[in-house]
Amino acid sequence: MKDVITLGEAIIAFEPWTLGPMEHAHTFERKVGGAELNFAIGCSRLGLQAGWISHLGNDPFGLMIRNFIRGEGVDVSQVKFIDDYNTSIYFKEMFDSGDVHAYYYRDRSPVSVMKPTDLNESYFKRAKVLHLTGIFPAINPEKNMKIVHHAIKLAKKHDVKVSFDPNIRLKMWSKEEARRIIAEILPDVDILLASDDELEIILESKNPEQVFKKAEQLGISTVAMKRAENSTIGYDKGETIEVNTFSVENVVDTVGAGDGFDAGFIYGYLKGWQMEKVITFANMVGSMVVGVKGDNEGLPYLEDVLARIDNRDVIER
Repeated sequence: MKDVITLGEAIIAFEPWTLGPMEHAHTFERKVGGAELNFAIGCSRLGLQAGWISHLGNDPFGLMIRNFIRGEGVDVSQVKFIDDYNTSIYFKEMFDSGDVHAYYYRDRSPVSVMKPTDLNESYFKRAKVLHLTGIFPAINPEKNMKIVHHAIKLAKKHDVKVSFDPNIRLKMWSKEEARRIIAEILPDVDILLASDDELEIILESKNPEQVFKKAEQLGISTVAMKRAENSTIGYDKGETIEVNTFSVENVVDTVGAGDGFDAGFIYGYLKGWQMEKVITFANMVGSMVVGVKGDNEGLPYLEDVLARIDNRDVIER
C-alpha cells in the first residue's frame, strides 16, 4: 500500500554554473526536476511509501529520470516510456538572492499523450493520499483536466484523500484561466496547500478568515496558507493556528521549497499530528530545501528534520 501517489510531468533541469542573466551563462549542469516528482522524492526521504504516475520520452533523458527517481525509493511501476516524444527540459536563470527564473521547452511533452485510461484503478485503491498540483493541468488544460478529473474520481471511489497545491506558474497560464480551471478541482479537495498569493488568485482573497470560510463552503477541511517569509496559517476542521517560519541565513535556490513543504505537511498529516506540529515540521522541511542548489537536492531525510527541530547535534560520519 502506498502512503501517497502523485501524477505529473518530469523535466530535465539545466542549471548554470554562474549567477546572473542567462545570456552570460556558458556552462550548465544537468539535473532532474518537476513539482510532483520533487514531492514524491520528498515524501520518500521522510520515510513514506510514494508512487509517481507519468509518461517519459523513450530517450536518454527519460531513462535518466526513471532511474533517478527509482533510486530515491519512489515506485515507478506506473511510468511509461513514449516513442517520438522527447523528455521536456528547462533552463534556470539564477541570482545571488536565490531567486530563479525558468525557461521551459516542453513542446510535444510525453505527458501530452497521456489519457485517463492510463490510470490504474488498483493503484489508487491501495493509496492513502493523492497529491495533485496546478502544473499538470496548466500544460494542456483541456486535455489534462480529463485525466485530473478521472484521478480524483478514482481517489474518491476508494476513500483516498486529495491534496492539492495550485503551484501557479503565470508563464504557463493567466490568472483568469488558472482561477477558472482550478475552480473545477477545489470542491473535491480535502487538503489545500497554497501561498497567500495563490489563494488570492483562486479564492480572490488572501485574508485568512475569508479564505478559510470559502474553503469550508467548498468542503475543504484542511488548509495551509503559506505566507512567504513570515508564517504559515493552518486551518483544520474549524480550528486555526499560525506558526512562524524558520529563518534561513543563506538562501541558495528557492525552487522545490513548496514541494518540500507539501511533503512535510502530508507526512505529519498521515501521522495524525496536531496542526501546529504538522506546520512546524513542514516549515522546517521547506526551509532546509532553499539552502541547497537544485530542485530536489535539498529535500531532507527524516532524521535531519527532527534534528533541526529538536536542536540536536548531528554527528557526521
